[in-house]
Amino acid sequence: MTAHVEIPQHILDSARMTVSEIKQELAIQLYAQGRLSIGKARTLAEMSLLHFRHLLAARQIPVHYDVTDLDDEVATLQKLERL
Repeated sequence: MTAHVEIPQHILDSARMTVSEIKQELAIQLYAQGRLSIGKARTLAEMSLLHFRHLLAARQIPVHYDVTDLDDEVATLQKLERL
C-alpha cells in the first residue's frame, strides 16, 4: 500500500526543492525525531543505508539504533556478501 501526498508545484518552486529532496528532508526529520527507524527513513529518502548515514553525519544528526536498525544492517551486509 502506498499513500500519496500532493505538493503544489509553486510550493516546490518557492522552496527550490525537488520531490526527491522533499522526501529526503522528511526522512531526515522523522528519523531525527525518533519517529522512523534508519531503515524506514532511508527507504523514504530512496537512498542506500550508507548514503543516508553519510547525509545524517553531514547534518550532525546522531545515529540511534534499535533492533529493527540492527536487522536492516545485517540484511544489507548479507546482500553485500553475495555480490
